[in-house]
Amino acid sequence: MSETVLVVGATGNIGVAATKGALNSGRAVLAIVRNQNSADKLVKHVGTSEGITFVEADITSDKGVKGVVDKVRAGQLPAFQHVYSCVGGEYTDIPLTEITTERLRYNMNVSFEANFFAYRDTIPYLREQNPTACTWTICTGSQGDMGIRPVPAMTQGALFSMSVAAARENAEGNVRFNEVYLSMRVEVDEDAAKHGVVSASEFAPVYELILASPEVRSSRVRVESKEDMKTLRYARRF
Repeated sequence: MSETVLVVGATGNIGVAATKGALNSGRAVLAIVRNQNSADKLVKHVGTSEGITFVEADITSDKGVKGVVDKVRAGQLPAFQHVYSCVGGEYTDIPLTEITTERLRYNMNVSFEANFFAYRDTIPYLREQNPTACTWTICTGSQGDMGIRPVPAMTQGALFSMSVAAARENAEGNVRFNEVYLSMRVEVDEDAAKHGVVSASEFAPVYELILASPEVRSSRVRVESKEDMKTLRYARRF
């Protein structure tokens, strides 16, 4: 039976790459989407609906991903052995002093809390699959170190801390946790061609390599050049 990857944030630029990487690896995808329009958008960017099961949920809610896992447990959705979480917010360069409380809370919810909820509510399920080898992957960004864009910088900083804790918690056991630290702009293929940035198709092999590399766990996988998308550059934390 083919394995399945649960993609949280599937319709974003990184989510499209994760979906492509999972499908290219021969695995099926369980994609969480907001609605049918979002599902259609993912199919358009990936180029196929084959191998993808869609489920609607609000991933910014603390009940969204949990509800999906409950449906999996009930046999209403395919079982999954891998998770890729890549929920992101605004990529704005608005200065710190101009960030409203509403904007701050929105982005912390979308970019940090949604990824935290995904981890908290899927890790117990994956651990129950022991001894099946499972993975949990998150994509972070270098804005957390550079601070050129304060809004994403603050949310990435929070994700860095969460990733260290998760790497420690999963240093042993059946779940390989890894953080993909991305220092390049990735967009869906048609947009990438217009803007001269990395395409989702170019970035997809990074996830394929992680899935195929059991020695990569509790690590930060650095993607800072196109060469890093062909050969993983990583360092184990624990």
